[in-house]
Amino acid sequence: MTFGAVLKACRERAGLTQEEIAEKLHRSRSCISKIESDRKTLDVSTLIRWADATSAKDVACAIVTGVDPVMIMQQLMPLIGGLLIWI
Repeated sequence: MTFGAVLKACRERAGLTQEEIAEKLHRSRSCISKIESDRKTLDVSTLIRWADATSAKDVACAIVTGVDPVMIMQQLMPLIGGLLIWI
């Protein structure tokens, strides 16, 4: 999975459209599309804001530290789902 695909998965997991995240990040929808298709590089400050907007700080930490973000997402989703059922 590419970096852009991971960001797209985080956005979709948060239930946001490209337009909605573009507004939160003060970027154009076209810019978001380019980031998600790996045609544009994402700077660190935008990555941090993306993580905040999508509640994906775990994935951002994984990306920055070199851990596979897909593995993080796959391992946390069952835990989150179980927690939501318990609550």
